[in-house]
Amino acid sequence: METVYIPHLLNRTGKQWSIDINEHLPWLDTLTPVRGNLTLTHCQTYLQVEGKLDTILTLTCDRCLQNYNYRVGITPQEMIWLQPDPEPGSVPLEQEVGLEDLVERLPPNGHFDGTTWIYEQICLALPQRQLCSSACTGISLSGSEDGVGVDHRWSALSQLQQQLENRDN
Repeated sequence: METVYIPHLLNRTGKQWSIDINEHLPWLDTLTPVRGNLTLTHCQTYLQVEGKLDTILTLTCDRCLQNYNYRVGITPQEMIWLQPDPEPGSVPLEQEVGLEDLVERLPPNGHFDGTTWIYEQICLALPQRQLCSSACTGISLSGSEDGVGVDHRWSALSQLQQQLENRDN
């Protein structure tokens, strides 16, 4: 996907540009291409970005470590303020950032990178707790009761436990 030069939006009908998307993103390993559309609207002081995106990713379950497919279907919207970049010498090296300053900004004569924006929106839509199902019990530890299947690195601890049990008897 190509980047959009923001001043070109002013010359389009309704100051709007719609982009159809059907491609794999370079930084995101998906089973299907990301499909959907993206609409950019220039609103003088900000850029209104709206999208409808759909894809399928392969995730790894946090409990059982098995891979599973996860469908992402999102309709993100964002306002990106159009403000010129400050002069490098005018910005202090350290400054406190207020909550109202935590917004996306682009220079009015800059470019909008749709690929990066789509990647960020899909990453934000992924679940923090990745589980293959709500009934997932995790990794099976069968055989650990009788010592079979126990990791050999625990053998020293197992010997110490047997010594303590023999001493107590």
